[in-house]
Amino acid sequence: MPWSAADPDRVPFVWDEEEASRTTAEITSMVPVADAGWQEKHRFIHEVTVLLAARYGRWTCGWHWAVGEGGGGGVVGSWCCASHSVREPAATAAGVVASLLEWRDWLEELAERFQQLAPPAEADAELRSWHLERAATRLVTVVVDRTGAECGWYGLCHTVLTWFLSSTGMGPEDARAAVEAAIGGRFESWTTPPRPLVDTVGEDLAVGLTGERPYRER
Repeated sequence: MPWSAADPDRVPFVWDEEEASRTTAEITSMVPVADAGWQEKHRFIHEVTVLLAARYGRWTCGWHWAVGEGGGGGVVGSWCCASHSVREPAATAAGVVASLLEWRDWLEELAERFQQLAPPAEADAELRSWHLERAATRLVTVVVDRTGAECGWYGLCHTVLTWFLSSTGMGPEDARAAVEAAIGGRFESWTTPPRPLVDTVGEDLAVGLTGERPYRER
């Protein structure tokens, strides 16, 4: 999902008691029976994702990107996985709604951070490099804190850095390639990256994009 689809500033989201009641009721009616197998539970998650995306936009597709192995290394804490989170209808629907709102809050937090960390439009290569390194190290740290560096956390890290670069005007494919080159497989599941490694990744990203080494004393 590109940042253009996830950016909350581009896609308004109106949520009130009436909307919460309507959506919760519809999701409740979709929950499979108590003894449903894993296929039915996974189908339910897919159907809910289709419903939310059609109603509110593609940004909702991350609603079940949960922390840890069960959720694929995401940031959502209100959901786990199909086997643990699909339960009786009311509790399941409540979990979906809580996860959706949590995911939206995360996107809004990212949008605010991106604005704060973006290089000034008039920045020369050296200053832009400093801003890019600073942004990368801070965003990696935020992802580590929010995911606990559990299983697959680096996938969210790749996505967040790619979204950040896209928010500065870079094309999504170029942004993705720049992030992949900077990280280069150096982040691992269940491993909090040491500060020197985070600094190195930030510097590599900055130098790769600007050709200039950032000055840390700024």
